[in-house]
Amino acid sequence: MRRALGGVIEFYLQDPVAALAMARLIFDTPELSGRQLEKQHSWRPALTAALAERAGVSGSVPISVEIKVAAATSCPNIAVERWSASNGELDLAELLDEGIDAFSSARNGCAH
Repeated sequence: MRRALGGVIEFYLQDPVAALAMARLIFDTPELSGRQLEKQHSWRPALTAALAERAGVSGSVPISVEIKVAAATSCPNIAVERWSASNGELDLAELLDEGIDAFSSARNGCAH
């Protein structure tokens, strides 16, 4: 998941000044913010299928896999929101890693 989600922030890392301006525009414009969420939602079926295949799941995919994907795909959005709120001062890659680590810890904690 980290590799797949890390690609999402590559644009931000290549040109942080332009990316910060774009992030603010998206977060400040409901239509753009909504469209971005729709786009992220559209990734879920492919990521869910890939995760299920990797886990050896055949047939109907358990809801737990879909929920894990939905939670994981929120990580880049939250990381970018935090990065934008810090005026680009926080490290975006570290924020994404923290989000994924938190998701992984919560997921592992819920499994017990």
